[in-house]
Formats: sequence, structure tokens, C-alpha cells
Amino acid sequence: MALPRTYTSDVIADAVRQVEAARAAGRRGPISAVARELHLDRRLLQTWVTKARTHATATPPPTTPNTHTSDDPVLLPDGLLHCRFCRRPMTAVFTWAGLVYDCPPPCRRPVLNATAVANAVGLVVLRHAAHLVPALTHPKAASNAAGHADRLITRITAGSHPTDLRITWPTTRPPRPVPPGHLHLARKLTGTDPQRARTILRNILAGIDPTTTATEAVHADAAHLLAPLLHGQAAIRWADYAHRSLTHLHGPTHPHTLTAAHTLATAHRQVGHHQRAYHLLRELADHLAATTGPDAHPTLAVRATTALVLHDLGHHHAAQTLLTDTIDRHHRAHPGHPATARMTAHLDQLRHHHTTHHDNSSPGAAVNLPAPVRA
Repeated sequence: MALPRTYTSDVIADAVRQVEAARAAGRRGPISAVARELHLDRRLLQTWVTKARTHATATPPPTTPNTHTSDDPVLLPDGLLHCRFCRRPMTAVFTWAGLVYDCPPPCRRPVLNATAVANAVGLVVLRHAAHLVPALTHPKAASNAAGHADRLITRITAGSHPTDLRITWPTTRPPRPVPPGHLHLARKLTGTDPQRARTILRNILAGIDPTTTATEAVHADAAHLLAPLLHGQAAIRWADYAHRSLTHLHGPTHPHTLTAAHTLATAHRQVGHHQRAYHLLRELADHLAATTGPDAHPTLAVRATTALVLHDLGHHHAAQTLLTDTIDRHHRAHPGHPATARMTAHLDQLRHHHTTHHDNSSPGAAVNLPAPVRA
């Protein structure tokens, strides 16, 4: 009886490398083919490949001390990529061929280069919803966009090469007809019964994709009413939908559009997006100055809010200067208006904060300051 052969680690590693190379080249039955070429038992070679995959998954390659997170590979969200052959989710594993997407045995599909897959999916995201990606000018914008794919795509089915991908989009019902009076009822309830108002507005918006632009004013108005009743990203998502849709329907300086711009700025400010809120408020103040006049109460009220956001950004001296000028102008244009007292109270709080915390030592993020509001 012949004694079982022993194999060195170099022989095993070389055999596994040949299997991975055969997979990457798209050869059918790579394990059987390599086993025949190397005169190995196919089951033994399958065991080596399985152990190598398990080890690679459990022990990712070490990172160097100078590794930057911006250079790390961007992968698709977990569970999004599925194999066309075995129908199971594909996972990212480190092999001798680099980072690849693969299926667990017994699936014998060729592996897919993970970077190429991420780039292909990222291009789809950029083409359909570029606003989801924060840094469009980044040299790796496409691969970065792949990390947001689950916000736009339900499922990706992978074929035999990285660009052989089938995209499954969310299945949404067509918007239902809005019953007469429901939007009016929701508007009345926003201040007295916000929970019921939210339910009515969500029903109106059922089947609406907030990444698109409304062609019906009722959906844009419903989103504008819904946004202040929500929190966080949900509020921003519907506020952005309302502002974008009302701009499309009525133009950028229509009163409804300007109100929606203020709602969007407020939503960003509530989650700490002060830079975005600042630019929205500046643009809103310019539109109001052109449509209602530089001395109008809405214009000066937005200027006052802009000053508070400047304070949030760390520009404390500029915030106090802008708010002082706004108060002076508001007092002269609208004597006796209660908003002047509220602005003054805010100014006192800013001055107290400045005195207590010595805030002039923190210049804050760079911004373009608004034009003075003096007469």
C-alpha cells in the first residue's frame, strides 16, 4: 500500500495561487483543471483552497503605520452583491490576486476584482444620484460612491466579469391620487396634532422617491410640511425634495420656494451642517432682498439667523457685528416689532458666550461673510 504523499507549504500555496489565477481568468472548473495539471486529488486541492479562503477572511493583510483611511478600498454595503450562478451573497476576501468578491463552496464562479466592481457600481450611483456623494471632485469619487449604493439600489447580481452586473431598483408603487382636502387637513394639524399630520403626509407621499423631482405641486407641498415634523437625515431628505421640486415648479424666487429654502437650512442646522445652512441662508437673504426688499422683516429675520449660524461656525466677532447691524436696521424699519427684542436677546447671549469662553481665540471655518446690512 502506497504511503500518502506530503506537501510543503510552498507547494500548497502555489497550487492555490494557480486556482485563483484560473478563476480570475474565467476558466470553468478551475479546481478540477488545476488538479489535473498538477496530478493532485481534486478533493485535497478543494480543501487547500477552502482553508486559504477562510484564513484570508479571518486575517486581513496588516496595515502599515502610515496607512490613510482615504487609501483603503471602498466596498459595497454588506449583502448588496449576489452571485448570478448560486444566488447567494458574495463576500469580499483577500487572495493572492488581491481583494476580490467570491462565493463560498461549492460555487465555482470566477472571482471578481473588488475595486473594479466598486468602480462600476459607483458610476451608476453618480449617473443617477450624484447628490448622495459628498465629494464629487475627489479622484476616487466613483469608488466612494459605491459606499452609498444601498441608498439607491436594492440588489446587484454579478455575472462573470466586474461590469456584468444586473441592477435591481427599488419597487415603488405609482403615486396614489391625493384625496381632496387631505393636504389642507394636514396643514391645519401640523401645529395641534403633529403625529396625525405625519401619518396623512406620509400617505400622500407613499410611492414617491425623494431623490427625484416632483411634477405635482401637491407632493412638493406635502414634503415641505412633512420635513419639519421629522428629525435628522429624514428631515433633510424631504426638505431637499421639497425645495428642489418647488424650484422646478415655481422658480427660485417664488414665495413657496423661499420658504422651502428656509426649511432646508433649518434641517441642516439641526443636525450640525452649519456650513451648508450658512450658504443656504445667504442665498435666501439675497433672494428676499431682491423680492421683498432689503428692509423687509423676512429679509432681516434671515440675516439674524445667518448671524447665529456664523456663531455656530466659530466666527463670533463677525456674528455679533452682523446681528448688531441687523437689529439697528430692523429697529429703524419696523419700530415696535417684537422681533427686535428677540434679536437683542440673542445678541446678549452671543456677547455673554464670547466673554465667558474667550471665543476670539477660535477663528472658525473659513466662509465668505455676507454684505453688511447697514443702510
